[in-house]
Amino acid sequence: MALAYFITFHTYGSWLHGTSKGLGSVDRDHNEIGSEFIEPQEELETERRELMTQDPYLLDEERRNVVRDAIVEICREKNWTLLALHVRSNHMHAVIASDRDASRLMADLKSKSSRALTQAGYENKDRIRWSRHGSTRYLHTHEEVDDKIDYTLFRQGKMMAYYDGRTT
Repeated sequence: MALAYFITFHTYGSWLHGTSKGLGSVDRDHNEIGSEFIEPQEELETERRELMTQDPYLLDEERRNVVRDAIVEICREKNWTLLALHVRSNHMHAVIASDRDASRLMADLKSKSSRALTQAGYENKDRIRWSRHGSTRYLHTHEEVDDKIDYTLFRQGKMMAYYDGRTT
């Protein structure tokens, strides 16, 4: 049983397969912890961009705050322990302790955030805001949890919309 989960997902169209951003991207054959990322492939990235049905989605400051508040709210409602959260312009990281399945937890975070954005008047419910998948890492030791909290809060560059569950 994991002590917590490290959940990451991107906004729609902001991190396509084949990208040369960061370390690359993942697919079904490159998604195990420790496995190599897909090598950058301009043709694959172009192919994925052409398949997009909407423009890429980015979060400005107001939208980031809406997403942060929605995630804090659902964690409180569901009695999940939100240890750290950082909502960036094109992705978010969360460290959450919960007995819920990690994939289901990620889907709930996306759904709650999308509803909150729609209710706040940002686009309509048909706007695709999130990537289809994301990353759900299981954290089994206190050291792993502490490292991911530190990464989430302090190793992402400029602080944006964040929540530090250690101080509440």
